[in-house]
Amino acid sequence: MNEHTKNYLGWVAIMFVGVLSYAVLSYVRTYGSSIEPGTYRSFSVAGEGKVVAVPDVATFSFSIITEGGKDLAALQKENTTKGNKIIDFIKSSGVAAKDIKTEGYSVYPRYTNYTCRQVSTPMMQGGTSGVGIAAPSIAIAYPVDKVCPPPEISGYSISQTVSVKIRDFVKAGDILTGAVSNGANSVSQLSFDIDDRDKVELEARAAAIEKAKVKAQAVAKAGGFRLGRLLAIDEGSSPVYYARALSFDSGAKAESAPAPTIEPGSQDIIINVTLRYEIR
Repeated sequence: MNEHTKNYLGWVAIMFVGVLSYAVLSYVRTYGSSIEPGTYRSFSVAGEGKVVAVPDVATFSFSIITEGGKDLAALQKENTTKGNKIIDFIKSSGVAAKDIKTEGYSVYPRYTNYTCRQVSTPMMQGGTSGVGIAAPSIAIAYPVDKVCPPPEISGYSISQTVSVKIRDFVKAGDILTGAVSNGANSVSQLSFDIDDRDKVELEARAAAIEKAKVKAQAVAKAGGFRLGRLLAIDEGSSPVYYARALSFDSGAKAESAPAPTIEPGSQDIIINVTLRYEIR
């Protein structure tokens, strides 16, 4: 092989290596852009969208607490009768069955506990049951010269809790008062919400994205570059909830109490978005 041929083959090899290197570099760049486009030349803008909405649903809970002796069946019947009476009243006030939900039903035993110690006269001491009912157990002093008996059940307490969703605020006050007058021991956790929250959030989201787009265009113009592709959208929402509580004294005459005025006020539904654009 002469010198001319060797030189020719050498140049061919160099050109081949150069073309191959360029092809590999182009592939790496293309692949990198497809995985994380605009990683080193991108910027982000944030936008906030807010919609002021009036709640159209009020929710509250009522409880029926019944105390008595060892006849559990009689206590359950009494508690159930009161609960059904309240629910019938609420339904007759225009609340649909789907908007009435039993949240809890509990049976608590009350005990008599004996304290073995020498005393001249018996002593009694009360406590709590864990459901807000006074004196669920009794402690009785017992002479030390006798065998101390174990605790025994002296009676039962039954608690039933039901949540109600009201869509007609005009009737809300009468329903709250009527629940007490028909046997509820307490009414609480009154709160307001928007039934179709997704619809309101869509409006807030559209407003947030539009604000972010306008800001991105302004940044690109001020920075002297062209706005590239939209690379990512991150979202965070912060709906504001308003909750109010009402409580009634079960010993008061609820029939003569005026119905409370229900004012739902308004809620701010806020959506925050962050848009990331490629710089061109």
